Amino acid sequence: MSSNSNFVDYVKIFCSSGKGGKGSMHMRREKYIPKGGPDGGDGGRGGHVILRGNAQYWTLLHLRYKRHIRAEHGEGGSRSLSHGADGADVYIDVPLGTVVKEAETGNFLFEITEDKEEKVIVKGGRGGKGNDFFKSSTNRTPRYAQPGEENEENWFLLELKILADVGLVGFPNAGKSTLLSRISAAKPKIADYPFTTLEPNLGIVECRDHHSFVMADIPGIIEGAHEGRGLGLRFLRHIERNSMLLFMIPADSKDISEEYQILLNELKMYNPELLDKERILAITKNDLLDTELESMLKKTLPKKIPHIFISSYSGKGLDKLKDILWKSLNE
Repeated sequence: MSSNSNFVDYVKIFCSSGKGGKGSMHMRREKYIPKGGPDGGDGGRGGHVILRGNAQYWTLLHLRYKRHIRAEHGEGGSRSLSHGADGADVYIDVPLGTVVKEAETGNFLFEITEDKEEKVIVKGGRGGKGNDFFKSSTNRTPRYAQPGEENEENWFLLELKILADVGLVGFPNAGKSTLLSRISAAKPKIADYPFTTLEPNLGIVECRDHHSFVMADIPGIIEGAHEGRGLGLRFLRHIERNSMLLFMIPADSKDISEEYQILLNELKMYNPELLDKERILAITKNDLLDTELESMLKKTLPKKIPHIFISSYSGKGLDKLKDILWKSLNE
């Protein structure tokens, strides 16, 4: 597929930094010092809003729930040269590859590419100086102080171009589109004949704690795809860009091990490096199996690949599958 079918995850957020605290205009007044000099402290800096790269995030989904982000204001200074406290900074964790633009103009501001990289998106206002700062040999009792600096606020667009994290591999009619429609918000066209899916469908899969990853239904491989038969080559090219592969074979296949070998062979003939990717095998359409049949099937499964029994219709095994995929992506 061409690079413009990269999936773009997109969110618009409002960020507001904190105002600076105002300086104090206090004059020292103590019992034995009737005419003390100025002792007003400076105000504290307002909080910044800071974007931070986090390799544990795969999408921007967590920001859909928090569109308005505000940092704290700085506190004012006070007597006895007490400086006001700085407002707390607010950190927004984003996946690597997040591009930040100004919402109104579309101007590119920066991109976050490294884990733990930090960029200030709106700066907190500086704190105002207290009157103590302004005293001099010619002006011993300044009766003024600076107000704190105003804060900054704006709407921003965050965009993430994603190559899917998990690619689904299987013959046509293995239940890939059905799985995607069950565990993500994608609405693929589903039908019961080979080559239903002509474009890779991408869906964001949500797991626990607002974590999420991207899954791509790569259209069905058929034997001989590596020779360009059917639509094979275009789809194999897409698989190269996934982090891990989920092989899907229906429980009612004549021979699961043999079908797995054919799929593996297609990948190998196309590009042997694909076999270095992590693989998991999902046996689909398990609403038809009882425990006894499942144990019999287990004995026939290919060795050296972790497997899980799932059913997109009954929902069996789907939460467990999401946990396994999330864990593998982050190991």
